[in-house]
Amino acid sequence: MPDPALINSARDFNRFYTNFLGVLNKAYLNTPFTLTDARVLFEVGSRGRVSAVALAKDLQLDPAYLSRILKRFRSDSLIETKADPTDLRSQVITVTDEGGRQFEELGRRSNAQLAERFQRLSDAEQRHVVSAMNTIRARLDPEVKSAPAIIRAHRPGDIGWIIQSQSKAYTEEYGWDMRFEGLVAEVAGRFLTNFDAAKECCWMAESGGINIGSVLIADGGDGIAKLRLLYVDKAARGLGLGRTLVDECIHFAEAKGYRQISLWTNDILHAARAIYIGRGFRLVSEERHRMFGPEENGQTWVLDI
Repeated sequence: MPDPALINSARDFNRFYTNFLGVLNKAYLNTPFTLTDARVLFEVGSRGRVSAVALAKDLQLDPAYLSRILKRFRSDSLIETKADPTDLRSQVITVTDEGGRQFEELGRRSNAQLAERFQRLSDAEQRHVVSAMNTIRARLDPEVKSAPAIIRAHRPGDIGWIIQSQSKAYTEEYGWDMRFEGLVAEVAGRFLTNFDAAKECCWMAESGGINIGSVLIADGGDGIAKLRLLYVDKAARGLGLGRTLVDECIHFAEAKGYRQISLWTNDILHAARAIYIGRGFRLVSEERHRMFGPEENGQTWVLDI
């Protein structure tokens, strides 16, 4: 059951955004149209032609209510309709020249409204807002396909994301305490402080401008590369990103002349262990510990290159 506080926060956001867009105003965007009118005209104008049945279904409108809107649009010479040859109970709708002009004007006013609000934000804040919008839609709309993931080098702020995301995820999923966050912060901080681009690298997996995974290679000395902090966000698991990130580490270590890759993990992290085994890593040592609260079985794995 969702946390009631989260539900209340979502409702607060809905009320804010409804007011933000002015969707309850009778004259939407200072036009003669209501919000529903504008949605209907937008769909017809953007699609070119659409059946009334499909329009009612996609907009979740009562067919009788939609019929009254279409009748008014015909009277105002905004649309033309004719019998749908594939469904005699329906009509095919197209916009007239006047309807096209009104459609374009609605788009212009909508863009201007958002542009005015966005002008108050920095470029980075604008990207964060749109990223959050994309996240909301991707999580709540099952028909939205996530943007393909890209793998890139780390940028300022990414290491902070690694610390936050991993600490939160492992605390929630495995009950580890804040000492794990301390370890991640220590490893990540040391990587940044001593970063040597000739021998070390951090890879970020990103989708739609949102970080969804990470891994890094640190120089362990004596020809050994340390694979550290492999992570894939819960929402992006099952897409093969973990394997892709580990492969980046292996290719990098080979290209830089390392003789071995070493990593430390815990046997409770089954998905990660499966990747290491699949890529030829071998288990060389194990030890029980309570470094993060619950008793775990730590493991050291190596891959000879």
